[in-house]
Formats: sequence, structure tokens, C-alpha cells
Amino acid sequence: MKYFGTDGIRGKAYDFITEELSFSLGKSMFHFHDKAKRIIIARDTRESGLMVVDNIKKGVLMAGLDICDLGVYATPVLAFIANITDSIGIMVTASHNPYYDNGIKLFISGSKSLPEDEAIIEDVIDKGINLEGVKLGKEVALPGIVKEYFRLYDSFRQKMNLRIGLDLANGATISSALKVLPPLVKECLVIGNSPDGFNINKDCGSTHLAQIKALVLNERLDLGFAFDGDGDRLLVIDDEGDVLDGDLLIYLTAKYLSATNQLTNNLVVLSKMSNLGIIKALNDLNIEVIQTEVGDKYIFEALNEKNAVLGGENSGHVINRTILETGDGVLNAWFLLKILDYYQTKFSEIKKEVKYYPDKLVNIKDIDKEIINDREIVALVEKYRTLLGKDGKVLVRPSGTEPLIRVSVSAKTNELVDEIIDEIVDKIKSKQKGE
Repeated sequence: MKYFGTDGIRGKAYDFITEELSFSLGKSMFHFHDKAKRIIIARDTRESGLMVVDNIKKGVLMAGLDICDLGVYATPVLAFIANITDSIGIMVTASHNPYYDNGIKLFISGSKSLPEDEAIIEDVIDKGINLEGVKLGKEVALPGIVKEYFRLYDSFRQKMNLRIGLDLANGATISSALKVLPPLVKECLVIGNSPDGFNINKDCGSTHLAQIKALVLNERLDLGFAFDGDGDRLLVIDDEGDVLDGDLLIYLTAKYLSATNQLTNNLVVLSKMSNLGIIKALNDLNIEVIQTEVGDKYIFEALNEKNAVLGGENSGHVINRTILETGDGVLNAWFLLKILDYYQTKFSEIKKEVKYYPDKLVNIKDIDKEIINDREIVALVEKYRTLLGKDGKVLVRPSGTEPLIRVSVSAKTNELVDEIIDEIVDKIKSKQKGE
């Protein structure tokens, strides 16, 4: 794909994500009349969002479809509303990226766009489309439609004797987290809730946990929840200041769903980035683990193929289909409070059931991603995969959203992890220099 990556279209605003691209994408919706007569659009808080939304809307109206603009809402809110209204959802966001990036995600027929959908859109972006004679669409309102999303939280509204912290990443969850979570607890302290268009994800949110960790420890809170810019990810800080990543959140959720007979087929879908300790802990609960390539589209494919209800990645993207068909950071935070109420304990106690393997990730920036196909690098990676066997992992992959290569290694000791990852990173960097 020329424009679409692993999670929609993403790049520098005004440079890659331009007025022209946005307008063309809107016009391409003409080809989807058979799937929906209406488009619903939303955005996160980055300053370029209005430019992208305005131009998509112009294109959609020219393509003869009606459009409803929700304004600032998290990606999963848009996905849910698009699904229940049989609409196509367009989310303008660059997720956890800095403000100067932007992107576009599409939800068609209730799911993220498929490669065949994306090929149609790319063709219009490159070649244009003749819309002469097409009757213009109109901008419409759907009064009260967002209330349907908030009804998802009705099954658990019990007040808990907890003090929690929220880091909203100055992003899209300002429209949902503050409505849902504070009423459930004794006290809620909030940071990252003053977006100015330029501070989304800046030293805050799920990719920068220092602030929420300090808040939890300094204020002696029971929990801290950190979201990303578009609200589909969640990471947690427990009362001891430890990070509960997506792997551990999936373990906690799987344990609860299994105990309450809601874990369909008794299996969980994880990516190859997941820690081996999580897999062994799930197996100890007699829960089967299926691993996929990195990227939520692969998680979704496996969930559908295996008729499973729970999966995700250690980045904090957790898909719990007992509550929603897509990953939702705020809804998952709510569900974790429900789990705590069920077990009447702290997550710092439950996490003791999992023994993490030493794990390290290195991002090599500004590098030719094709280097990972070099014969010497492929051979080196295979050498260590064979050496580690089932007691470790080596993963070298290009980012689908940024110009970098990710090298991840897990093994029984930190010393072995450092030895392997240092050698692989050094080899990749030497290839970049032409050595």
C-alpha cells in the first residue's frame, strides 16, 4: 500500500496528510454507497485535525453521502456509533504520535477497513474520480447518539472506595473518561486534560508514564490509568508504582472472564511481542494462547478465525469483545475496576501470579527498514531464535507507523537479553553505514 499502513493512513500533517489527500479520501466514499449512505467523522485534539476534517467533509458531500461530525471523541466511541448506525466511520488521529503528525482511520461495516477497501481509496487519491452529476450530500446531526455509547457502562456503576489518577494525554478521552470514571471512585485526580492542539501525547499519556507514576506515588493512589491520544490504548500504574502493560491487563481480564465463564473457547490472542511470562501464566490457568504478527489487524483476524473474545498487544491495545468489538482504553479501565470489585484485592497482589521474563526493546530511528532483509541480519536473528527456543524470543521488525526498526529480545536473564540485543542492533547500524 502507498498510503495505508498497519493502522490507517499516517504521516506529517500538511506535508503527507494534506488538504488534497483529505479531500480525495472524502470523495472516494462515493465507491462505498452500497455499504453506507452516511459517514460519521470524529477527531482527536491535535491542531491539524480541523483542516483534515473540513476537507474530508467537503469530499464526502461532493460524493453524495451525508456526514455527521461528532467533534472530539475517542476512536472507539466513533467505531461504536458508526456500527450501531450502519455508517462508515472516519477517525482523524495519529494515535500516540506527536501533534505534528496526523492520520485517518476508517471503519467500514463495523470493522477497520480491509485491504480491498484501502486499494479503492488509494486509487482515487492517485487518479481522482469524476463526480459530475452526483447529487450533493448534506451535513446532518444525530441528536443523542453519543448517549448510546455511554450505556455500555450501565452494568457496573457501583461506588468503590478507591483513589485513582487519570492521564488523558491531552487527547480525545477528555470527552469520555471524565464522564465515566470519576463517579465510580472515592477520589479521582486528573492530569493531561488541557489540550491546546500542540500538547497531545507530549510527556504524558500511555507513551510517557513518568507523570502518572509520580502522581500515584506522591498522592498514594490505588491506581493510575494512562490513555493514548485517540483513546484506544490503556496502561496502568498500580499502588506500588509498577507499570501494568497490555500483556498483564490481558492476563487480569482473561483470569476474570475464565472465572465467570465468559472466555469463549478458553483462549487469548496475543502478538509475538508479548512477554513469555504472560503466556506461561495464562497456560497455568489452562488458557490457550494464539500468537500473531504485530498489529491489531492481525489480532482481529485471529479473534475472528478462532471465535475468541479477548486479545491485544503489550502496548495497551486490549480488545475485549464481551464489552465492545474494538479496543477502548476508557471502557477497559472501567472493566478493570469491575474486576477489582470482583476479587476484592489490589492489582499489586494479582500481578504476583505472573513472573515476567527479562525483556528489552530498542527502536533504531531514521534507518532504511529494508535492512532487516539483509542475509547476515536474517542469519543472526535465526541463530538466536534457535539458541533460545521456547525460553526466549527475538523479534526484528519495521514500524508500520514510524520510520524506525524495532528490535525486541526476551530471555531468562538480563545478561543474555543485553548480549543478544546489543549484537543485533550493532549489526543493523553497521549495515546502515555500509560496513
